[in-house]
Amino acid sequence: MKKLEGLVTGLSRILNNIAGFCMVLVMALVVANILLRALFKHPILGAYEYVVYTTAVMIGLTLGYCAVQNGHIAVDFVVERLPLKAQAIIDTLINATALLFWAACAWQTCMHAQRMTANGLVSPTTQIPVAPFIYLVAFGLLALSLVLLVKTIESLRKVFSLSSISMPAPNVESIQKAAVSK
Repeated sequence: MKKLEGLVTGLSRILNNIAGFCMVLVMALVVANILLRALFKHPILGAYEYVVYTTAVMIGLTLGYCAVQNGHIAVDFVVERLPLKAQAIIDTLINATALLFWAACAWQTCMHAQRMTANGLVSPTTQIPVAPFIYLVAFGLLALSLVLLVKTIESLRKVFSLSSISMPAPNVESIQKAAVSK
């Protein structure tokens, strides 16, 4: 399990670093486009398309690492007041549901990219193929699904480890002494 967790965390970290590079690329492209437009009256052709596609890839690739860091929104002010076993069961249900949802999203996004490839869809201005960007988003969703798989397994382990913990039997003699002394 530790090996899978390390592999998934490492993959998510690499994808997050690539997304960071995408962010720098977008910023440089926007600044260069502004400067070229202002100084030379000649903007970068298709800058808007490049920014949109690169931003989509950036967001898709950061999802897994955000989940590793528990950076997604969680409302747990009710759940944290429940017993540990109930918390573990709820955590398992939430992680399993999220895993199924995001795995289905990754699969459908990949299927969408295949349709775009088959149709030969390209961007309107620069004529670059759209499908590679969609595949990268699908890969980011797959990484998120892997993180959720690890979290589901961890929460299942908590459920079963809490089940095996038995409460110590009460000491009958101490209860009787306490009852007599009152």
